[in-house]
Amino acid sequence: MQKWAEKFYKSKAWEETRKVYYISRFGLCERCGKPGSIVHHKIRLTPKNINNPEITLNWSNLELLCIDCHNKEHSKKLPIAEGLCFDEQGNLVQSEKHTPHL
Repeated sequence: MQKWAEKFYKSKAWEETRKVYYISRFGLCERCGKPGSIVHHKIRLTPKNINNPEITLNWSNLELLCIDCHNKEHSKKLPIAEGLCFDEQGNLVQSEKHTPHL
């Protein structure tokens, strides 16, 4: 999680929105139907829009995804996606399977 986003993701407003949205989707990934784990923002959050509830809390900008679908979503936006994946909190991490040999 980016430092500038910590306050938002720890806020009561986000926690409640995330919980109710998750329940409304029956806990299932909206793309593949597997158990969902991440309430994803379709419009990526930035320091400029983090305080805009039309972006951060608006259900039309949310999507419940499983970890695999979330990883696929973010990897297609990266110029070099091989060897990169996301942990359970959605943070970008280097995959041990694909660590380049130096």
